[in-house]
Amino acid sequence: MEGLTSGQERRPKAVAVSEFGHFKIFLGKECDQVHIDDVSSDDNGQDLSTYNFGTDGFPAAATSANLCLATGLLGPAKREAWLQLRAEIEALTDSWLTLALKALTLIHSRTNCVNILVTTTQLIPALAKVLLYGLGIVFPIENIYSATKIGKESCFERIIQRFGRKVVYVVIGDGVEEEQGAKKHAMPFWRISSHSDLMALHHALELEYL
Repeated sequence: MEGLTSGQERRPKAVAVSEFGHFKIFLGKECDQVHIDDVSSDDNGQDLSTYNFGTDGFPAAATSANLCLATGLLGPAKREAWLQLRAEIEALTDSWLTLALKALTLIHSRTNCVNILVTTTQLIPALAKVLLYGLGIVFPIENIYSATKIGKESCFERIIQRFGRKVVYVVIGDGVEEEQGAKKHAMPFWRISSHSDLMALHHALELEYL
């Protein structure tokens, strides 16, 4: 019950961080996109070469991959509040994020490998989460796909079209949908349902079995 209570107490804080981080969490389907490249369909073609972004009222953008954690968007006090909350979440989940980040960082460090995120979260909230949890360094924006509109299997197909069929794909996840999609496209599937699975993945990457 302690874990459940703590989780319930932290939910409003997490939502608040997303809100004051200037990210609108709930978007209509007409505003949703699968990939950042699809956003070009919403471009009205206006020439912005002479536009003064300094007068539009938005905070100055930061150049860090962990954009949301820069003071430019959250501000020092809110940034520290979020970092404290994230540390508490890590303690409650036995450092799940840290373990996952170690494996993702190993993959990212390889010159011939990339991390690709396929999520059922809408694209804009997904980008916000990636930044808030400090995952921007291992998931470049062009490698993030939202399956909200088309499903994960269709996202897999888009990824294959982009990278080709001669590439070795390994699907890592915990759901039936991604497992079925991996099976359909003859991709190895590594199930992550516990800490031991995550640690085994990291060990396999260290030994270059993957």
